[in-house]
Amino acid sequence: MAMSEMFTQLGSVAAGIMFLWAMFQQYFPYQLRSHIQKYSQKLVSFVYPYIQITVQEYSADRWKRNEAYVAIEDYLSSNSSSRAKRLKADIIKDSQSVALSMDDHEEVTDEFQGVKLWWKRYYCLTFHKRYRDLIGGTYLNHVIKEGKAIAVSKRQRKLHTNNPSQNWYESKRSMWSHVPFEHPVTFETLAMESKKKEEIVTDLTIFRTRKQYYSKIGKAWKRGYLLHGPPGTGKSSMIAAMANLLNYDIYDVELTSVKDNTELWRLLMKTTSKSIIVIEDIDCSLDLTGQRKKKKEEEKEESKDDPLLMKGKENESKESKVTLSGLLNFIDGLWSACGEERLIVFTTNHVEKLDLALIRRGRMDKHIELSYCCFEAFKVLAKNYLDIDSHNLFPSIVRLLGETNMTPADVAENLIPKSITDDPETACLEDLIQAIETAKEEARVKAEKEEEEERLKKEKEAKEKEQAAGEVKEKEKIEEKVKENGVVPAVKENGVVS
Repeated sequence: MAMSEMFTQLGSVAAGIMFLWAMFQQYFPYQLRSHIQKYSQKLVSFVYPYIQITVQEYSADRWKRNEAYVAIEDYLSSNSSSRAKRLKADIIKDSQSVALSMDDHEEVTDEFQGVKLWWKRYYCLTFHKRYRDLIGGTYLNHVIKEGKAIAVSKRQRKLHTNNPSQNWYESKRSMWSHVPFEHPVTFETLAMESKKKEEIVTDLTIFRTRKQYYSKIGKAWKRGYLLHGPPGTGKSSMIAAMANLLNYDIYDVELTSVKDNTELWRLLMKTTSKSIIVIEDIDCSLDLTGQRKKKKEEEKEESKDDPLLMKGKENESKESKVTLSGLLNFIDGLWSACGEERLIVFTTNHVEKLDLALIRRGRMDKHIELSYCCFEAFKVLAKNYLDIDSHNLFPSIVRLLGETNMTPADVAENLIPKSITDDPETACLEDLIQAIETAKEEARVKAEKEEEEERLKKEKEAKEKEQAAGEVKEKEKIEEKVKENGVVPAVKENGVVS
């Protein structure tokens, strides 16, 4: 009986409080209510020693998610999975696995430097007021930093390419399109000399940890790499290995789709930190040498009298107008400092064709030559494709690779088993030896042909030189006779003086 009476009294008290609150909301003026609430909160603060910090999901403009909110969400995802009792599972875009987060109205505790804190969903942090300075400064910075690191570690890396500029303003289109980057190559499986690989890995690792150093010396936190060498020597694989080592995204810039320098800079501004900006075959992408202006003027003169050629030139005028100056500003001008922790990589098959201003140190900080396959690179390929470290045919391959130029791509093609045999390793190595011998013979025939062409060219030049000298002598004879007789002798068609 006593228990039922107690519940009845509690119900009456609750109903009374609700009635008084409704009357307060309805009949008290707004200005008076605000003053009462203000002083009542101060009164409560004397007996309730905790402070709350709320983090809104969206920023003030409501168009972009609050970066602090996202970082806190990632930070708490690691804590909530082990501490919270109610969780939500979801597959987040660009994430590699299922993400766990706190369920609505769930609470998890955290501890920092001996201080206990409470987090509630959407996202409210509660802590004792005596730790205001510690939490408001050190702890929140710690949470944001750790949250961003967690996001990087679990995200799905992307391979981006730029869209044509005329599509930038279409519905739901952006400057960049992307696909998941899942290239499996690593520096361990890259076919090149181990010493050169170690040098590159060390350089990349040092770069990644040098944020304070770059800030100290007053440079943007970026580094340029120039990869050059014949086709098939592994330039694209090198870029993929760099991305896998550093866990960076890749932005593959197609310069011919960029209208002008302004659009190039806008593309740069839309790239993220921890990324590799790549321009492949830069010698073929655009004419970026000092000869461009002269070439254009010559073509303009040729097409003046031809309306069809003139129409073609008008269509070409709609093509990319990116200049060498614009590209240089893209690499290391003021615009290059709009992000941090980025690599800029150029590849080319003909480094001698590039303007020296484009590849000087400070822009392309490290030049890496990727050349033909050596025996050390072959051993890596043999391990990758055939899972062997030695074979009785290796000495023959060592000798042939020392005598013949063959790219790692060509070597790898011959190491792929193409039939089912009892001994695929020997079959593939024999195919490789035959391919190298064929390439050696083709190189010999080509060299002999070039040598013969060079000999014939020299003979022709000598003949032309001799003929020109003869004509000069005949001319001198004519001039002497004119001086002696004052009469110009007749000259026949074959050049003989009569």
